[in-house]
Amino acid sequence: MEHDIAKVLSYEIKKELADRYFGFRKLIEEDKEDLDRQIRQHSLTVEQKICLDLVRIYILLRDDDLVEEFLGLVGLTKEFFYDPYLLESPTIRARVFSGVKVKGFTMKGRFTNLILSSYETLVEHVERYRKNFGELLAERQTIAEEINLFYQKNDLGNIMTFLRSMDSSASVGGNPLENSRVGFGGTGDLEEKMRVAPPAPIEQSLPIIPGLPELKGIKKKLKGLAAAAYGRQAKSFVLDH
Repeated sequence: MEHDIAKVLSYEIKKELADRYFGFRKLIEEDKEDLDRQIRQHSLTVEQKICLDLVRIYILLRDDDLVEEFLGLVGLTKEFFYDPYLLESPTIRARVFSGVKVKGFTMKGRFTNLILSSYETLVEHVERYRKNFGELLAERQTIAEEINLFYQKNDLGNIMTFLRSMDSSASVGGNPLENSRVGFGGTGDLEEKMRVAPPAPIEQSLPIIPGLPELKGIKKKLKGLAAAAYGRQAKSFVLDH
């Protein structure tokens, strides 16, 4: 009779612990999946907007020294989507200028305005990217803290040790509470497999992009770069707008 009671007690305790652990695990995994989905969506901002903005400016400036001067002016490096091949590809050129509206009465004015407007759009896209990036960082931190708090309140090693002691005590008819402080035995590997890992750092999936200076702060210098670029390619550059 006492043995049956011990088995029932063992089952109920294990069920409660399992429900609590796997319920938590399910919620965390759902949060992590949602975070991954947001990261994938956010990466499209980099590829479809920021990348196109930068490549458009690279193509307009064209020469390597002018591109480097531009990057130094705004605090970026060539790691941000710069590739000389991009400047020569007709397909990429057509894509980055598709749907772009150009204002101005003269070809030089249109060329300059295109660089200025492209940079202004770039600043807007980067600001939005950085805002969303910060929100993803905060969400990732929240998930990590939730995991840490759960394990502070529910030590997985002690839980597994207790469950093993419950099985042992129930099988021999002993008191499960008196046998709960047994050694970890072979629980280490299983504990590691069952432990919920925090989400990977956001920086592993998305680039860290610094804030860019506002157009009004660098407008004069940017116009100078535009003038230099136009002077070098005025005869060969055609704006199909």
